[in-house]
This record gives sequence, structure tokens and C-alpha cells, in this order.
Amino acid sequence: MRALTWQGREDVRVVNVPDPRIEEPSDIVVKVTSTGICGSDLHLYAVLGAYIDRGDVLGHEAMGVVEETGPEVRTLRRGDRVVVPFNISCGACFMCDQGLQSQCETTQVREYGKGAALFGYTKLYGQVPGGQAEYLRVPFGDTLPVKVPHGPPDERFVYLSDVLPTAWQAVEYAGVPDAGTVAVLGLGPIGQMCCRIARHRGARLVIGIDLVDERLQRARDHGAHTLDLRQHKGSALVEAVRDLTDGRGTDAVIDAVGMEAHGSGVAALAQKATAVLPDAVARPLLEHAGIDRLEALHTAIDLVRRGGTISVSGVYGGAVDPMPMLTLFDKQIQLRMGQANVRAWTDDILPLLTDADPLGVEGFATHILPLEEGPDAYARFQAKKDGMVKTLLTP
Repeated sequence: MRALTWQGREDVRVVNVPDPRIEEPSDIVVKVTSTGICGSDLHLYAVLGAYIDRGDVLGHEAMGVVEETGPEVRTLRRGDRVVVPFNISCGACFMCDQGLQSQCETTQVREYGKGAALFGYTKLYGQVPGGQAEYLRVPFGDTLPVKVPHGPPDERFVYLSDVLPTAWQAVEYAGVPDAGTVAVLGLGPIGQMCCRIARHRGARLVIGIDLVDERLQRARDHGAHTLDLRQHKGSALVEAVRDLTDGRGTDAVIDAVGMEAHGSGVAALAQKATAVLPDAVARPLLEHAGIDRLEALHTAIDLVRRGGTISVSGVYGGAVDPMPMLTLFDKQIQLRMGQANVRAWTDDILPLLTDADPLGVEGFATHILPLEEGPDAYARFQAKKDGMVKTLLTP
């Protein structure tokens, strides 16, 4: 089959790889019809080479049609349409029973001290072949995939794999009170959907913060008040938010930025260094010397009101800066974070994927491209070119 594979720093290629097959009796094989490129994929593209091998198949946002089922699968059959959550959870262990599928005890990657395995995401998370491919092997066929109806276009459902549950959990963790206020830092796909979900769930004021024109406009189009980081820097951003919130700051802040080198020369240099150093040297640098830019998280601490909540959905890796613990304590701030527990939220979200489409999922993708154009799409997404915010690939 054809699959998009990692070949080196900022080098991904579509090549022929072996077709997946049933390996466990509870597996299914899915013929992929749509698969997304996530902002987290850019971490693999440019940063996390020390934990990935040449030829690894990328991608963790996939949906399609069941091609084959293992002998123990009872709830699905060939031809069923399914969405595949990005974290691989058994649905039966202690953590899954708590709604913490991202911590599934059956698939935890204990070698690296990590939570549940992920599709298409490095040795740190199991090195499981991903969904930017023509076919995908999916474990736990009876409990992991989300069965969806035939008929509506893929875009109505594909974001159940990651974008929708990640944004839903971010808003849930933010604890925005009824008619409350929330600031969303970063207006990529997750930040955009956070804005929409927060408004749908009753926030009075949603402030979207970014520095890319197309992203700011998309947020405005869906009712967010936007602030451009190019015009509001440092204390000016804090003052602008306080001016909109009676001088207090927002009830909650969602950090949808996470690990990104933009605006930080030190972080950018560290990220580039990890891509060229031997793995034995790069791995400790990734884990301890700091590939992160914590500016967004520090900004969130400044923006949130006293007694407010910060919800972190952006992925962080290392520990470049000390956390301002005195400020967090003094301001009595709650801080919640973590990989989305996809299966915990899908039942809440599915009823919204109707003809009314209150979250605007149809048309959410700015680009829909053939799988063969995946390498160019990665480069454009990394460079924030052509108004690219969300891309779907069609194998």
C-alpha cells in the first residue's frame, strides 16, 4: 500500500509499505478514506527524530471503512464506516473505566514511562503504524473504533479522531462558568474548535489570540473576539484582555499552543540540534535540556483571573524554564492538562454532528488533498502558508 513515512528532519515521503494484517483476533483492518495532518505531526516533522525510525508511517487522525475483522470481533463487519481515535485504548482496564483512555493500562508504553500508545507517533508512544496510509490496522475492534453512519461526507465525522475530543476536553477542563469568559491562546485547528465549543456551551466572551491573519479571521467568523499578537505584545496583551473583563482577566485560559519554537531563538536552536545529534545525545536533550517554548503557558498565567483555571491542550515535551510556582500559588490558579481521552467524549459530541452542524465541522478543513501531496502539505503547514490551518488527505 501507499503510506506517508518519516525519512528525516523535514523529510516525509509517500512510499510503498507492506499492507497491514490482522495480528490479534480482536483487530480490524480499515480502508482509510480520510486522514488529517495534526499540529502534533509537525513535532515529528521537525523535532522528535531521536524517537522515530526512517520508514515509520505517520498520522493519527483517520477514518474509513472496515475491510477485514478478526475472529473475535462481534460489533463490526466488513463495510461498516468507522472513525479511529488517536489513542489506543482497550476499553476494559481500570483507567479506561475511569474515562482516562489516554492512560490505558493495557497499552501504556512503560519502557518510556508514557501513557496509552498512539497511532503514528514515535517510540515514546508505541511506534504503532499510523493512518496517513491506504490501510490501517486497528486493535480492540469492538471497543476502540467509533461507528458512524454512511451518507454524510467524511468531514462530518473525521474530527472525532482527535480535533473534536481534544478541544471538547480542553473546554471541559477549563471549567468556564455559565456566561463566563475564556481566552484561547493559539488558533490552529484545536484552538479554533475550542472557540466554537466554548461558545456553543454558553461562554459569554471567547477571546481568540494568534498572529496569523487567516486564523484570526476564522475565529472572528465564528463569533470570537480576537487579539493579534503582533499588535498586543507582553503587558499590552494582558491589559487588552483585562479591559474586556472588568480588569480581572478571563475566568479561564486554554493554551492550545504547546511545543513550538516560534518566537524563541533558544528553543528553535535546541529543536534543530536534536534533529542532527546522535540519538543517544538528542534524547536527553529532548527530555531535560528543553525543546519547549513556555511563553504561551506563562502568558496564560498572566491572562487568567485570580481563582481561574488554565487548561493546557498543547503538547509540551521538555522543561526549559522553571514554572512560576509562587505566582500559580498566589493567584490560586487551577491547572489541568493531558492527552484527550477520546472515547470519553465521543458520545457527547456525536449528537452535534447533525445537519444543523452547530460546530461548523463541514468546511473546517482549509485544504483537502490526495495522499501523494502529503509531503508538500507538511511543508506548507509548517510554514503557515496558503492559509493552511487544517488539511485532510484522501488515500
